[in-house]
Formats: sequence, structure tokens, C-alpha cells
Amino acid sequence: MTPATYSPISVDCVVFGFDGNLLKVLLVPRRFKEAGSDGRLVERQDCKLPGSLIFDDEDLTQSAYRILGEIIDTNNIYLKQLHVFSNPDRIDSRSMEWLNETYRVEARRIVTVAYYSLVKLTPKMAALCEANHGEWHDVQSIRKLALDHKSILMRALETLNKQLVNEPIAFELLPRRFTIRQLQMLYEAILGVEVDNRNFRKKLLSSGYLEALDEKEHGVAHKPARFYQFNKSRFEREARRKTKLNFINWQG
Repeated sequence: MTPATYSPISVDCVVFGFDGNLLKVLLVPRRFKEAGSDGRLVERQDCKLPGSLIFDDEDLTQSAYRILGEIIDTNNIYLKQLHVFSNPDRIDSRSMEWLNETYRVEARRIVTVAYYSLVKLTPKMAALCEANHGEWHDVQSIRKLALDHKSILMRALETLNKQLVNEPIAFELLPRRFTIRQLQMLYEAILGVEVDNRNFRKKLLSSGYLEALDEKEHGVAHKPARFYQFNKSRFEREARRKTKLNFINWQG
């Protein structure tokens, strides 16, 4: 088999998941060596976003799916290009040495195209990630990441916050059926603020995009809550209708 060859362009992926309480991000361990206090090389470990230099025979999106496919099930995941990070000084010399040694290239700089993905963090998904050396970390607990990946993560989190209030992307992180309380906890985890329960419920139910199911929680210590599901087709029809009307109004 012919060894893969790489281009000095990388793809890094920010993958968000929600475990019912906390917003989490998928990380992978990075092992590297650095000089210790006595001058001898010591092996260290930190965490980074899933990423890789792209292969010469793949485009950016193919690379993103390849990277994620090594850790998670990529069927029916939400994947979107986030931003291009091209600052010549984005990676320090020590990290460049690590990249060159890892991928056996001789690059002086790396431009990375970041993607972000939203997945349903089910027990099955979590087990698959663990088996493939992926680790789910609470977003709020992360203080430092390898390379410039903390900056990439913060950019993705900022984008997620903006989309959350304008698009129905929250449902990409929830199971097919969910309670209003679960949805509220997701909003609070992403936005980092406490949401007024009564007002939140009122706005959600008046939107017309949630369908009440004839199912309730069971085996819980509190009063069982009703399950709902998001009517995606209704939302998309309404979005198309509004777009069409806006176009007609603009023409007039």
C-alpha cells in the first residue's frame, strides 16, 4: 500500500455533545517530548481537537469526515465549516516541530480549516469514542489545549451561541424525544445563563414546531414530564415560505 502524502493544510474538528447536564467537547490525547529541568527529553501528554493534515487526494470535507470517522459514527451528524485560521504565528516553533515529526513533513507554517459538529451523545456514542481513544470534556472545565486549539474551540462556542438563538440547532444535540426541561438545560449549558422556566416554556410551545407525544418519563423521583419532538419538516416549510415572501417583498 502506498503511504499517504500530506499537504501543509490541516483540518481540525470541534465536536460538541450534550450529556443531559453539561455541554461537552470531544478531545484526543497528544503525546510529545520536551526538555526537562535536567535537559533530557521527557514525554508529556496534553489534549487537542481531533485533526490532521489533509491527504493530497482529498478535499477539506472528505478530510473532516475521515478524521471524525476514526473516532465517532459520522452517520447523520451535523457538520459545518467554521473558519480558516491562517495567522503565520498561530503555531509556535515547538509545536511546528511536533507536527513535522508526526506527519514527516517539512512545513514552516500550517493553515487550518476548522469544522464544527453537533452529535447526540448517547451511551453508544460515548463507548465508541472511548474505544477509539476519544475523550469527552466539559467545555467549562477546559483551561488549556495543545497548539492554538483553545482559540478554535472558543470560536466554535461563539458560533454555537449565535446559531442557538437563530436556528433550531439545539435539536441536533438532543435525542429524538425530549422534555422541555432537557431542552432548557441545554440552552443554559450553551449560553452559560439561567433561563426563566415559565417564559422559556411559553415561547417554545407557541412556536408551533414542538409536538407533544403521548409519552412521559418513568422511573423518576419527580412528577413525570411529557416528551416532545421537533417537527423539522414543518420548520423547513415555514422557513422556505418566509424566504419566498421576503424575496417578493424585496422585489416590490
